Amino acid sequence: MGATHVTVTIRNPAQPDKTWEALFLVDTGATDCLAPRKHLEAIGLEARGRRIYELADGSEHVMEVTVAEIEFMGEIVGGTIIMGDEGAEPLLGVTALESVGIEVDPVNQRLKRLPAVRLKGLA
Repeated sequence: MGATHVTVTIRNPAQPDKTWEALFLVDTGATDCLAPRKHLEAIGLEARGRRIYELADGSEHVMEVTVAEIEFMGEIVGGTIIMGDEGAEPLLGVTALESVGIEVDPVNQRLKRLPAVRLKGLA
């Protein structure tokens, strides 16, 4: 299966005129988004905490995170962004996708909008 990419704008919620835009790899195996630290800091975002993340190879790494507005496909969601190393490929995680009702069509390798955002567990 090939890779799916989408243009994403990261916005500093405290200073909405400060943004960074890039092509992000859609990663349904990642919970949170990831972007190179230098771009996040350039728009005034700072680390807000640390989390332990498990990578695909099973190793665990402590990484700093921040929060920002994440805009793609005409939707905006607030979310956690991992502050990655320089040169890290930007990733759009599944939490941002599901929060606005978008999923990956694995056959066509495209993002598709669901008719409604899922509220699992509600009767």
